[in-house]
Amino acid sequence: MKLHLSGPSDNLLKSQIKITGSKSESNRLLLLNALYPGITIKNLSNSDDAAVMKKGIQAKEGNVDIHHAGTAMRFLTAFFASQAGVNVTLTGSQRMQERPIKILVDALKDLGADIDYLKNEDYPPLRIKGKSLHKSEVSLPADISSQYISALLLIAPSLEHGLVLELVGNITSVPYIKMTLGLLEQIGIGSSFEGNTVRVNPKKHVGEISITVESDWSSASYFYSITALCEIGTEIRLSSYRKDSLQGDSILKELYKDFGVKTIFKADSITLVKIKTNQIADLEYDLANAPDLAQTVVVTCFGLGIGCHLTGLHTLKIKETDRLLALKNELSKLGAKVLVTDRTLTLDSSNKINSEVAIDTYNDHRMAMAFAPLALKTAIVINDSEVISKSYPDFWKDLKQLGFSITDL
Repeated sequence: MKLHLSGPSDNLLKSQIKITGSKSESNRLLLLNALYPGITIKNLSNSDDAAVMKKGIQAKEGNVDIHHAGTAMRFLTAFFASQAGVNVTLTGSQRMQERPIKILVDALKDLGADIDYLKNEDYPPLRIKGKSLHKSEVSLPADISSQYISALLLIAPSLEHGLVLELVGNITSVPYIKMTLGLLEQIGIGSSFEGNTVRVNPKKHVGEISITVESDWSSASYFYSITALCEIGTEIRLSSYRKDSLQGDSILKELYKDFGVKTIFKADSITLVKIKTNQIADLEYDLANAPDLAQTVVVTCFGLGIGCHLTGLHTLKIKETDRLLALKNELSKLGAKVLVTDRTLTLDSSNKINSEVAIDTYNDHRMAMAFAPLALKTAIVINDSEVISKSYPDFWKDLKQLGFSITDL
């Protein structure tokens, strides 16, 4: 489905939006709930990814298709491998079958797992025969996607002796590792993270406990972008958020100060306020700890006519699409000059934005939502707009609430 977007007639916005629970926290808690049924989860994400994870984790045998859900692929690979009596084929979309999983599979095999590749070596689909894993030490490269690391940490307390995980090299996903360990701590599981070594203690049982998922900071990023592109005085209130967030993308509140956006915490909400215009010609950010923000940040810069140089983007090439190439393609159509390498993106400053451009989304929810705020500057078209359901099904509805004009084509 194609959508035609244009911004509100008045770029001075005053509104309030309720955002569903964090996809990242929800998927972690769904796995922990499968291990420890005493956990009750509130404000669970309504995303496709969380729905796929919730359904998939209940399987004991047969075919489990997680479609485009990369987190579910990594987490379920580890979960199924550690569950005695499980015999499943874990598969996904064509793109998922092109995303490597060798590093995680090798680590699980080192722990004693029984996993085979059914098509191409090192890629899904996987045949997994679950068994009790008795080994308790393993290593992983430190610069890989945090989902590989978190997959092991989440099953760690269910292992007989827990787990000692050695991360080899420079760690690039510390916030997501800390999120996982923080959730383990909330349910009473001890751990430590010193240097490049992560230890998780074993725990057989967890008592009755209720955990409320914080709203998704990645989803909040699009409203930070909207606020940055609006007039001074714009205020958008988002709930439910915490100052002591476990989510790495909460760095938004610091990043967007550069775009004149102030974040005010009150009770369980944040209010984004545009307080000044940007005075910086070019920005540089290392987004190794928050790579999912790259698309939003670069589009914000483009919309404001600011140049930027983003580093730490090496994991973006194996996401739902090659996000670096996708960004270059779509920004170029809008008139931007963009240079990408396998881990960086450089955008030249420019005050020209081509109008009525159709943005391709590449089966990637973040491409659709990151480009949407540009409708404040010029009318655009979003192709395959339904991809947003992967993480934020209510996104178009919430934009309409802000006053955006959105029509089907």
